[in-house]
Amino acid sequence: MLGVRRKIVAGGSSLLTSGRSFQWTRPAVSAWRSYSSAAKEMTVRDALNSALDEEMSADPKVFLMGEEVGEYQGAYKISKGLLDKYGPERVLDTPITEAGFTGIGVGAAYYGLRPVVEFMTFNFSMQAIDHIINSAAKSNYMSAGQISVPIVFRGPNGAAAGVGAQHSQCYAAWFAACPGLKVLAPYSSEDARGLLKAAIRDPDPVVFLENELLYGESFPVSAEVLDSSFCLPIGKAKIEKAGKDVTITAFSKMVGYALKAAEILTKEGISAEVINLRSIRPLDRPTINDSVRKTNRLVTVEEGFPQHGVGAEICTSIVEESFGYLDAPVERIAGADVPMPYAANLERLAVPQVEDIVRAAKRACYRSMPLAAAA
Repeated sequence: MLGVRRKIVAGGSSLLTSGRSFQWTRPAVSAWRSYSSAAKEMTVRDALNSALDEEMSADPKVFLMGEEVGEYQGAYKISKGLLDKYGPERVLDTPITEAGFTGIGVGAAYYGLRPVVEFMTFNFSMQAIDHIINSAAKSNYMSAGQISVPIVFRGPNGAAAGVGAQHSQCYAAWFAACPGLKVLAPYSSEDARGLLKAAIRDPDPVVFLENELLYGESFPVSAEVLDSSFCLPIGKAKIEKAGKDVTITAFSKMVGYALKAAEILTKEGISAEVINLRSIRPLDRPTINDSVRKTNRLVTVEEGFPQHGVGAEICTSIVEESFGYLDAPVERIAGADVPMPYAANLERLAVPQVEDIVRAAKRACYRSMPLAAAA
């Protein structure tokens, strides 16, 4: 596999080697907690880089592959320094052929390795969709549990700025619709670090949806988050801000927008509870339903298209499990139902803004005129 030598160890697993034996001990996974004490700040880029570094150091079966991840140190510098530290056998520059290197990654996972496959943008993952869905996601079920596929597909997802329709789509709902995949979407540095570690350690294929515009954002991190044993549970949302009047769910970049909207709403006497989903599949339905049963109102926020979106699934969950608790119709905020425009003014209109969330929350709380009445 691209010049990588293998060493078979007990149990039939394969290690990437450079001619010497490895002894690997997995650090204990820390229990999930809400960390409050912030010792320093870290960018999302550095959080992802440190998570990759620590997992590659802890487990010689972990390796990174993708376009420009080695010599160029990553298109977004997520893999900075990893080639020098781990060498070309574990940080592999690939040709511009997503179908090719994704298939190689899935095959390596079949063999017992733990590949991390980087897409320069998840829009390019469409070139490799057969390997992700038919090969990675379905093999464990079709083999009656005999084949595990411990692979991570990661890279920037959703809108950036001025890159047009073919580089701006959010694929959260696409991948979350497929049984056999786990789908994660970090917002903060804590999310990025803890969830990427969890994804690499997981025995199943994980789609890890980052956001290009968040890479340079800094967030406070505690000493616990910086510990090498830190790991967040897959399938658990985080309440970023507690509230009592309306629940706002969001993921990735939209969490920041939801928090800004909550600040504005506070000044107008509305207490909003903001939930950072973190995990799209599995979805933390209990946390969402518990919140709505408290606030009696729901606003979902996402960058993706509205039809068959993540917000639609959340709304359905609330209707099925908590309908009797609702005091207002649910509100969905999503991207416009059009391919992303290239013009900056139209692009802004095509993605949710803070003021859209504020208006929706006020409608849910009967603090403004409903859209139907305004029309």
